[in-house]
Amino acid sequence: MKPLEQLINVEKANLLHQLFPSEIPVLLQFVQGMCVTIKERETEQREQWDNGFLSFDFWLSLVNETERLIKRYGNKLHRSNRLFSDQLFDGYLAMYMAHCLIIYTTQRVHPNAKFSKAVDLLFNA
Repeated sequence: MKPLEQLINVEKANLLHQLFPSEIPVLLQFVQGMCVTIKERETEQREQWDNGFLSFDFWLSLVNETERLIKRYGNKLHRSNRLFSDQLFDGYLAMYMAHCLIIYTTQRVHPNAKFSKAVDLLFNA
């Protein structure tokens, strides 16, 4: 296995799925909910957007693509660490998914402290 600092997002997500497969279904439900919320509150979110690195329209395209992939692959993402990581953590989608993971584990006390620590270690560096 590579050192942590040499892992790319797809490899990090694959590892997370392998270590915590039972967490993935609930995580994906949460991500879907975030997608819906962002789209429902688009006007408000657009007005508050202050990220100089990327436009809100680009962020919204990541939200839509993530939602499309989750709907397309459904439960297969729960069972296959390879599909989960390859589809949802490749390229720019990794930014949105990492954002979702961090919110999922920090905005409330997550019941699995080890999962939260793994997310922090892998995606919050």
